[in-house]
Amino acid sequence: QVQLVESGGGLVQPGGSLRLSCAASGFTFSNSYMTWVRQAPGKGPEWVSSINSGGDVTRYADSVKGRFAISRDNAKNTLYLQMNSLKPEDTALYYCARSSGFFIPNDRNYWGQGTQVTVSS
Repeated sequence: QVQLVESGGGLVQPGGSLRLSCAASGFTFSNSYMTWVRQAPGKGPEWVSSINSGGDVTRYADSVKGRFAISRDNAKNTLYLQMNSLKPEDTALYYCARSSGFFIPNDRNYWGQGTQVTVSS
């Protein structure tokens, strides 16, 4: 079974930084696209970023472009999201997900449990 465990969330002031991690198991991580998704209370899921299996192609939502950076370490089966210049509107539950492209997978079994990011002064 796909298992994805996010970590690194927390409370940060506007302008601050956080680095999220996602430990993956139960599938061949090095063969999979990976995606970060976020969801604020009362709102639908928002695609944040995706990365191809080799880690050399990345895509970002316009709302985070230039501030966030997705990366992966296939040897460690770990996905990362470096978040800089954080804004209050970045506040959300952040999920990593196994995907088949640069998009949110429909199957929630391919999502982790999420880690909370709160940006507030």
